[in-house]
Amino acid sequence: MTGYTLVVGTRNWSSWSLRPFVALWATGAPFETVVIGLRQDDATRRAIAKHSPTGKVPVLKIPGADGTAIVWDSLAICETLAERHPEAALWPQNWKARARARALSAEMHSGYPDLRDQLPMDFVRRLPLPQLREATVQQIGRVTDAWQEALADWGGPFLFGRFCIADAMFAPVVSRFVTYGVEVAPPLRAYMDRVMALDAMQDWAKGAREETDAGIV
Repeated sequence: MTGYTLVVGTRNWSSWSLRPFVALWATGAPFETVVIGLRQDDATRRAIAKHSPTGKVPVLKIPGADGTAIVWDSLAICETLAERHPEAALWPQNWKARARARALSAEMHSGYPDLRDQLPMDFVRRLPLPQLREATVQQIGRVTDAWQEALADWGGPFLFGRFCIADAMFAPVVSRFVTYGVEVAPPLRAYMDRVMALDAMQDWAKGAREETDAGIV
């Protein structure tokens, strides 16, 4: 099982691309990353269309003897990786922890619209915290409550003990809180520091800095 290709968007902006990137890195499998520049109108659409049936990134390409399989959607990619790499334990072994990790991942996948709107991912920059809407404050509170409960129940260092897909799904939110200086309790700050220190996050940050240096953002 080698030779994956992960098609992602601009690293500074593409939160959905970051999620499977971090999960794929955790498998230890070799992969190539193809980066498509976002916010370039027709050029972006044409570039993505070469890889994705939905016109969106990310996309995972899995080569095989019977052809290349294409998987789109961040959570679907993560699920596929968990299935193909059981040794990586991308879901917790304990069924209760696994059930909650799946629920939190799905909640992140479908929720938090105001948080996404007011705190868009801008990975390497440090920006002032805007005046937050009440809905955004409530959604930030829900995120931090969920983190605190998981860390307390499962003992850390990640949400469910060892790193899992739930951490990958929240990795862009961690980066957002860092970018905008969102204040959290010390145990949650320590969790955020551990996420940001992951090799995958450091590699993503390197690519994001290169984008910034090249004037892409």
